[in-house]
Amino acid sequence: MSEPIDLAPIDLAAFPDDFLWGTATAAYQIEGAVAEDGRSPSIWDTFSHTPGKIANDDNGDVACDHYHRWREDIGLMRQLGVNAYRLSVAWPRVVPGGTGPVNAKGLDFYDGVVDALLEAGITPSVTLYHWDLPQALQDRGGWPERDTAEAFAEYASVVAGRLGDRVTLWATLNEPSCSAWIGHLEGTMAPGWTDLTAAVRASGHLLLGHGLATQAIRAAAPGAQVGIVNNLSTVHPAGDRPEDLAAARRHDGHVNRWWLDPVHGRGFPADMVETYGVELPLTDADLATIAAPLDWLGLNYYFPEYVTDDPDGPAPYVRSVRREGVPRTGMDWEIDASGIETLLLRLTEEYGARRIYITENGSAFPDVVRPDGSVDDPERQDYLERHLAACASAARRGAPLAGYFAWSLLDNFEWAYGYDKRFGLVHVDYRTQVRTIKGSGRRYADIVRVHRGQTRRAA
Repeated sequence: MSEPIDLAPIDLAAFPDDFLWGTATAAYQIEGAVAEDGRSPSIWDTFSHTPGKIANDDNGDVACDHYHRWREDIGLMRQLGVNAYRLSVAWPRVVPGGTGPVNAKGLDFYDGVVDALLEAGITPSVTLYHWDLPQALQDRGGWPERDTAEAFAEYASVVAGRLGDRVTLWATLNEPSCSAWIGHLEGTMAPGWTDLTAAVRASGHLLLGHGLATQAIRAAAPGAQVGIVNNLSTVHPAGDRPEDLAAARRHDGHVNRWWLDPVHGRGFPADMVETYGVELPLTDADLATIAAPLDWLGLNYYFPEYVTDDPDGPAPYVRSVRREGVPRTGMDWEIDASGIETLLLRLTEEYGARRIYITENGSAFPDVVRPDGSVDDPERQDYLERHLAACASAARRGAPLAGYFAWSLLDNFEWAYGYDKRFGLVHVDYRTQVRTIKGSGRRYADIVRVHRGQTRRAA
């Protein structure tokens, strides 16, 4: 007889009956097969093969070999009991030149995945851009150029035209702040630039691409529910000096308001335009396109940020402060589950969100494989439970939370961190590609099963 499941800290009754319990991945992080069946290089292929850019000089050439093992991975989702899966489509696999001819084999791959997900009772949620810009477009200037936004809309039309009869949930962009700021300003993600003007131009064209793609998706798939996924943080001043309070305001503008205000029809924050000192290459008509009404918002949340004024640093002239004596993940990110509740309520109250999905939330820890092959990860399990409890609290307080996608289904290529950092509910032995559901994965399955049981009893 199995032991009773104690889920008392998580108010599962706060979640609606049709709540989506999912997991999430991204194409370059799991697929591998980077030169198979017509796929062309992306900026991440180029960046990861540049010496010194990735920990241990890792790359995504093989990753989790999902391109060949996707049926097995859908089987793992069934074992977890999830009813949704967030995947991304690789632009260079579908339109290798960025524009122009469509690669039939690339579309066929995602077509088969979507069919298999639906057959398994799993709702597919498709993200069109999770950072893997075709290198061919980067060679023509990348996101700092307007042509890239227009090319993105063409690509979105192709994918929605093929999958839109079965896929309802669409995200245009994943974390455009990372593409713009980390990729073009900080330089630690592809394409690896450190140019404020290029970064601001890229930010504008990313959001223009979102607006144009939203139009394209809705034209190709009239029943589509379209959203955008942002990585947001709660921002706190590290001290009580007026300079630090002002720094916190700027950083909130940098990581939150710059990405939320334009899609809600407020334009780009004037204080941040002044801070950057860079003219946005957008017209009033472009701003209207960016502000096309959303069907939902995606929130990726990992950690809070504490900042101090740094007038000699790069824009936005703040410096993050590492607080001592607080719990942290293996990424050295501070753990604060209350932040996810705060942000859910902010999106609801300040931006009037009608539907929100937690599109990513998770933690990396140094997992240990036991002699019997099992992986027990109590720290990740605790992180999961605390954040779900905070989500339930936000739902009770009025946040229109419609689903939660745990990051990530699999351990995978974690961008500049390579393969050292593991976020998966499922452990991957990269040498053998053997998958093992971790303790956190089994716990997530328990949570999903209990909520579904409550829903059936209520019916």
